Amino acid sequence: MSQPSVRKPTKKAFHFPKNANGHAKADEKPADERSAAAARDAQPAPTKADKQKRAKPAETAQVSPAEVKAKRAKKEKVVRDSFTMPKPDYEKIAALKRKCLNAGVSVSKSELLRAGLLLLDSAPTAESLLAAVSAVETVKTGRPAKS
Repeated sequence: MSQPSVRKPTKKAFHFPKNANGHAKADEKPADERSAAAARDAQPAPTKADKQKRAKPAETAQVSPAEVKAKRAKKEKVVRDSFTMPKPDYEKIAALKRKCLNAGVSVSKSELLRAGLLLLDSAPTAESLLAAVSAVETVKTGRPAKS
């Protein structure tokens, strides 16, 4: 009598055993990893000439940790604030947001206000900045009365 043939499971059908926290066990390797490790071990050991060919240039190999930290961009802290503005100005913000959406750019109120600050900061003369500031009406600060 012939024995029933058992097919070897495919890669997709192979079930990796998991431990209590849901991860595969670290000490057990799947079959294809074991065969890859065996293939690596079967290769001849690299010679001294091979190692010299693969050596990195000295200038890229030495990077101090201080330089790496200096290259990273520091995240700026943000400040949460509230302010009072007339309703027509608030509607202008909504209109500018719609204009940006029609152009394919999604912006927030905060981004629009910051863009305005950049424009005011890049004013060519102090007189143009003062003219823009004087064109804005003064509003009583604080929360508006309930209507």
